[in-house]
Amino acid sequence: MRRVSTRLGELDCQLVDALPEGASPTLAIVLCHGFGAPATDLVPLASELMALKPQLAGQARFVFPAAPLSLAELGMPSGRAWFHLPMEVLMGKQRDWTQYSREVPEGLPAARRAVMSVVSALSAATKLPYGRIILGGFSQGGMVTTDVALRLEERPAGLCILSGTLIAQEEWKARAAGRKELPVFQGHGEYDDILPFHAAERLYKLLKEAGLSVDFFPFDGPHTIAPEELRALADFLEARLEGR
Repeated sequence: MRRVSTRLGELDCQLVDALPEGASPTLAIVLCHGFGAPATDLVPLASELMALKPQLAGQARFVFPAAPLSLAELGMPSGRAWFHLPMEVLMGKQRDWTQYSREVPEGLPAARRAVMSVVSALSAATKLPYGRIILGGFSQGGMVTTDVALRLEERPAGLCILSGTLIAQEEWKARAAGRKELPVFQGHGEYDDILPFHAAERLYKLLKEAGLSVDFFPFDGPHTIAPEELRALADFLEARLEGR
């Protein structure tokens, strides 16, 4: 297995694959970490997913971008963020997720631009069209990649939302209408005490009603990536290898 640190577009990234020397990927998978996590938080997922589905090892390249914002001033020296959260949310004093879902977080446009620059640079470097690039992420990383997947000039190969939630509701609803049949994997813990399950259900309903092909995977757990969810995600990614 090969792991390379490089810069794609505006962001530092970790690239992981097990392709034969000189071979090019037929599918690229961009996975963005959550708020407060270190830049390399999701990198171990590449080897786990390739172990579950060896076909991925022979054809896919995983890309793990580092979020642009440092959280050192909040006491998290290695923590990164895609956009800042209101202090009342960080302190646990604001949990009106219905209200939050209607808002466009300050900093989301900049995060969107950064991830779009990664996708553009990745496409140029690998000669893969956007239709062979999957976007996804955990928690806040799932939010920003959902936003990007709904806005790219071309429909990506798929979207993976791991414990994400609904934001920018009206914008997403309007954009989702132009993404009919986009394959989506959405996993969420039923006992998530960070981003509640009912908000994930609202996101699922919005995407489903817009005509996206959503595989919704609830699991018995908190704000995490569960082993059974990872297996279901591996199945989803393997299906994308064949363009299904």
